[in-house]
Amino acid sequence: MTRAGLDKQPTDVARMFDGVAARYDLTNDVLSVGQDRLWRRATVAAVGAQPGDRVLDIAAGTGTSSEPFADRGVLVVPADFSLGMLTVGRRRRPDLGFTAADAMRLPFADASFDAVTMSFGLRNVTDAQQALREFRRVTRPGGVLVVCEFSRPVQAAFRGVYLNYLMRALPRIARRVSSNPASYVYLAESIRSWPGQRELATTIRSAGWRDVEWRNLTAGVVALHRARAGPPPDPRL
Repeated sequence: MTRAGLDKQPTDVARMFDGVAARYDLTNDVLSVGQDRLWRRATVAAVGAQPGDRVLDIAAGTGTSSEPFADRGVLVVPADFSLGMLTVGRRRRPDLGFTAADAMRLPFADASFDAVTMSFGLRNVTDAQQALREFRRVTRPGGVLVVCEFSRPVQAAFRGVYLNYLMRALPRIARRVSSNPASYVYLAESIRSWPGQRELATTIRSAGWRDVEWRNLTAGVVALHRARAGPPPDPRL
């Protein structure tokens, strides 16, 4: 079984997601006790895309995060660097334009999109700030960034229960439902080591985004960070 380490080497992370692609959506639904559906709806609402808008959904996996946009007439581009995920996604929704893409080196022109969104993927990138700068590059001035990612529960008592679930219960459940249970040990470790809401907001801001704000979901288990793209930097400066 393949799993990635916390050094997040891209080839290891890609192979790991290739290994879980077949049952990825089912496993997520079970492990989140159905909360992943609520998180997806909140993400779509935060992006606020209108029919005809162009949205890049990076780390789209099998496309479950992209489908709500497409069903609303949004021109969504689901992108991922796991070929296994893309294969499953194309089988599920052949009408979506799945694209192979590395978050740190996006194959898109400057200012190509009205919005960029990433759900549960930034945590797996080697250099999150570099990825955020790339998202800024491909977003038009005034466009929107929405990052949906695991975060820090706000109440100390609940935080302890949650961390215990992550490190003990989650890997056991994954052994029953996942096609690659070892990868969910990495999942638990990566969530535990990921920065909290305020720290991520600072990282987003330092990558060139403005009006950065966040909203906690499920008591802070997940946080939605939203920001806007300012004007591009003046090359003469």
